[in-house]
Amino acid sequence: MHDAVKYIHEHAQVLREQHAPSDKCGHLTEPAREVLEKSGGMRLLQAKSHGGCEADPRDFFEWARAVGRYNPSAGWIAGVVGVHPWEVALLDEKVQDEIYANNPDNWVASPYAPQGRAVREGDGFRFSGQWQYSTGTDHCGWVVLGGMVVDENENPGEVPEVRHFFLPRGDYEIVEDSWHVMGLSGTGSKDIRIDGAFVPEYRTVLHGSMLEGEYSCRQDAALYHIPFGCIFSGAIASATFGIAEGAIEQYRDYLQTRVSASGVVGKTDPYQQEALAEVEADLAAGITHLDAMIVAWMEQLENGTPVSKVQRLEFRRNQVRAVQRVLFGVDKLFARAGSAAIWTTRSLERYWRDLRTGGTHMADAADTIYSAWTSYSFGDEQAAVALY
Repeated sequence: MHDAVKYIHEHAQVLREQHAPSDKCGHLTEPAREVLEKSGGMRLLQAKSHGGCEADPRDFFEWARAVGRYNPSAGWIAGVVGVHPWEVALLDEKVQDEIYANNPDNWVASPYAPQGRAVREGDGFRFSGQWQYSTGTDHCGWVVLGGMVVDENENPGEVPEVRHFFLPRGDYEIVEDSWHVMGLSGTGSKDIRIDGAFVPEYRTVLHGSMLEGEYSCRQDAALYHIPFGCIFSGAIASATFGIAEGAIEQYRDYLQTRVSASGVVGKTDPYQQEALAEVEADLAAGITHLDAMIVAWMEQLENGTPVSKVQRLEFRRNQVRAVQRVLFGVDKLFARAGSAAIWTTRSLERYWRDLRTGGTHMADAADTIYSAWTSYSFGDEQAAVALY
């Protein structure tokens, strides 16, 4: 077990205690944020050249799961914000220096949705737009945002040029009071607004090129040759698995004392036993499956063989299926839990809301990936665009 994971388990009680307070204030409390930083988990995928670990991806996935188990909002931030150093490692060295030179613990927020519009100007772009869902943004010194290059009339051209734009905190606005949701309230996934900020071209990368691994030549480590869409979705899945593990623990605790109105003892009720056994098995299988695929890929990449498109689709197909099994398994627990599950005085319902909120992320959504996989397997190579 990596030291970052051990640290999380050792500080589990702090994270648990900060679950409800983080929800109430709409972002992580300082004690919760401090646990994430001091664990070193945010540096697991960071380049060694800039203070990171370049760790085995499985260590990062386990770290994100551990955080989510004890504090869902913190776990979501661990997965989303924690995966960004992987992409930063593939940026121009100058950008990496700007982000990490003075603080190797600097966090980078997102999102990647191409809602921004960028007009070429000199050696860069004049960039504007507004984005939703900037997870953990209050705690981040930089942000990466998706945007489309357009002309002065906002015409993107026949083939849109989509880029990722990296900006420091002073170049964008966090829109307060823009995060009102049923779950994961403590992530503070607020809107980001930009009005005409200048972004040098060296602080950008092409979205398509990042998806296709064209920047991986900037790093030798096999870690950075894993496809972008897969390392990112693996991080989201791991955070989701962690929240599910926490939900299962809450249900287990609940069953210890539950006696229904008709006198049925929860922990000996075969229907509740069945639901619990199923979801625990599905969770274990999903984690094992993702880890096994990553192990195989790391060996393959270290031998100089790139990950193929069909392998990418297989990973995404298997990953979303694993997540869906767990989501529906936890739903079944709640269906068996009775009316006690709806009480806000219990952590059980909070975990369910957090889990179902996380399950709406596109990286956990199954339909487009199933369609892409099946279409590709029948010869439609263009279906791979749904990888991310």
